[in-house]
Amino acid sequence: MLCSILIIEQNILGLQGVLVKKVTSSHCLTVIDIEMPVSEHLCPACGLSTSYIHDYRHQLIRDIPAFGVPVILNYRRRRYRCPHCGKCFSEHHPFVPKYHRMTRRLVAHIIELLRSEYSFTSAAKTVNLSVSTVIRVFDTIHIPKPQKLPHVFAIDEFKGNTGNQKYQAIITDPASHRVLDILPDRSQSSLIGYLRQWSPKQRKRVRFFVSDMWQQYTDIACAFFKNGTQVIDRYHFIRQMVWAFDKVRKRVQQIYGKKYRLLFKHSKRLLIKRNAKLKDCEKERVNSLLYISDEILHAYYLKEQFYKIMDANDRQTAKRLMSDWISSAESSNIEEYMYCAKTLLNWQTGILNSFDVPYSNGFTEGCNNKIKVLKRNAYGYRNFGRFRNRILHMFSYKNDLAKQGC
Repeated sequence: MLCSILIIEQNILGLQGVLVKKVTSSHCLTVIDIEMPVSEHLCPACGLSTSYIHDYRHQLIRDIPAFGVPVILNYRRRRYRCPHCGKCFSEHHPFVPKYHRMTRRLVAHIIELLRSEYSFTSAAKTVNLSVSTVIRVFDTIHIPKPQKLPHVFAIDEFKGNTGNQKYQAIITDPASHRVLDILPDRSQSSLIGYLRQWSPKQRKRVRFFVSDMWQQYTDIACAFFKNGTQVIDRYHFIRQMVWAFDKVRKRVQQIYGKKYRLLFKHSKRLLIKRNAKLKDCEKERVNSLLYISDEILHAYYLKEQFYKIMDANDRQTAKRLMSDWISSAESSNIEEYMYCAKTLLNWQTGILNSFDVPYSNGFTEGCNNKIKVLKRNAYGYRNFGRFRNRILHMFSYKNDLAKQGC
């Protein structure tokens, strides 16, 4: 009979080998009186077995909330005394770590909550603990740098404003959709110091280096990944053209009165969008704006021609279309497009490499958006190490799901 009751009570609480003696519940707190069954214990001093009870101590232990209500385990902790050497010691209790006042599963629950974009404050409210306690639990996590470099190495920066640095760098593997590491800043000295941790043999593993159009990234690629091919992310070189067109729009709209300035300003997204993707009513609105100025009409034509480069299926086609576009932009006498053409010409090799491989910084940019949510929920992070661990811990969960095919 005792055995069957024990099994039922174990199933109710979910803790192996724990006897539930009493449950006191209210709308704001649940207190469960528990104890362990009497059993033989080995004396930590002499190593002999004993079941002689010396006394009891009461210990309050926090557990996972039940239906949103905090749960306290009132643990009647038994102490044994060894009849051979007189040593007194506490019984073994596997559900709570030594010197802790919360169950192992509550610790695991906190760490699981922090795999999402939860802030420490939100997690603390969920489990009815102080923010400092939740932070202490999380700080037990340490995520080391990756053991090896991937074949596809992608790098980008995001505005983290942590550790006295405005920008942090994120390193990913776009081929396997994994976040590899977060660096405290994007400076060349920081990148060099980080990459020197790997042997030349490891660095030779990198076949493709994906980045934006920042010269320091190119210098790093040439110095550390000599066998790799640098690929310029498509989003970043398309953005160069978009910026050029938008600068033309802003300059042209200042020439006209307030009515037309507002029309141009409110139609910004329509003017940037590909003409083929516009609805009929949107095309009419765009056409009415284009015929106001010959310069904006010419800039719009160049913008549409640039988008045709992105439709190329191979490097040779893209190279031909880009060369034609650069020539048209240089002869357009539109200052913004002439500067854009010069930039694209300087980065042409890396841009054309993007038509040979399926890799881009699309996954990395998506990670940056999730990092922004994490940072916004927490109102920022001052400690870079904690911020890095939060990011890597959050994406480690997503990496695990990807491996499982979920």
